[in-house]
Amino acid sequence: MLHFKQDLLCVIKVLNTRTMKIFEVLNTAENIGPAPSGVCSRPTSSLPASWVSSCKSQGKKKRTGNRVAKLGGKTKRVAGKKIKGKKYGGPLPDYSA
Repeated sequence: MLHFKQDLLCVIKVLNTRTMKIFEVLNTAENIGPAPSGVCSRPTSSLPASWVSSCKSQGKKKRTGNRVAKLGGKTKRVAGKKIKGKKYGGPLPDYSA
């Protein structure tokens, strides 16, 4: 009978591992899409990359990098500025297209 209990413990460990992996997959799938309201005020390091880029496109976080864009007829650097993307009614084009 003792051998049977040990077999059950092994099965439970395998089931918990599989459940954990499924939970991780479901948890990461939740982060896809636009950032929910109020999340953009959190530090960048605590947010998933997709939410950070969504916050930048919404004009709620400052942009980073050395990208230049034509704003108001003049070419300007966009780093450090809160500029909306085209999807949210701003002047910056959609670079993913």
